[in-house]
Amino acid sequence: MTRVEYAAVSTSAVWWRASVRIIPSRFPPIDLFERVADPADLEAVYAVEALTNPRLRESVGALQAVPAEDRVSGPGAGFIMAPFTHLTPEGGRFSTGHFGAYYAAHTRATAIAETVYHRERFLRATAQPAIELTMRVLLATVRGALLDLRGARETAAALYHATDYAASQAFAVTQRARGAAGVVYESVRDPSGECVAVWRPRLVTSCRQSAHLGYVWDGTRITAVYEKSKLRAL
Repeated sequence: MTRVEYAAVSTSAVWWRASVRIIPSRFPPIDLFERVADPADLEAVYAVEALTNPRLRESVGALQAVPAEDRVSGPGAGFIMAPFTHLTPEGGRFSTGHFGAYYAAHTRATAIAETVYHRERFLRATAQPAIELTMRVLLATVRGALLDLRGARETAAALYHATDYAASQAFAVTQRARGAAGVVYESVRDPSGECVAVWRPRLVTSCRQSAHLGYVWDGTRITAVYEKSKLRAL
């Protein structure tokens, strides 16, 4: 698919009142974003608190990576801002080491399928022995006009590649620079599911914790996912 074809992707109005994002529970909400009422005050408060808190940078991450007009604060904002200020060098399908994205699924089943794949890949790469991971389920409203790649598995096959994100990251760089707010696409790990990658934090609101899940890793694969006492095999 050429860059011209990428540029022709249409947008759709997306309004998911309870999108699902699953993250490791060891990542708590970022306190600064939770406490500050007005996003316009974030930089000033950060500057003042950094004078006496040397660990603030580690906690908040790269605040400058998020344009001032896109920042959010208040209850739930710590979870929304985290993927934009704590960047991974390799990025994701529609994000890079230079900008983040809020990834979420339309349903819990799809979010589990996506995160099980990525957790397994990480655990295999680090040769982890049998372990149980505790994961946090986040629900949030996602509302906005997003580039719509649903139904484009064949015409935009490179963007749906199972393991190679080169084309999808290049697409994200180009479209984000043109002002796009994010992408809605079919899940690669759950063919019947849908996902979003949102590039502007302000499109995500009402983020709240739903539950904790346990991912059971046997040293080779994740064999089960459970919520509290409810165990089910994958």
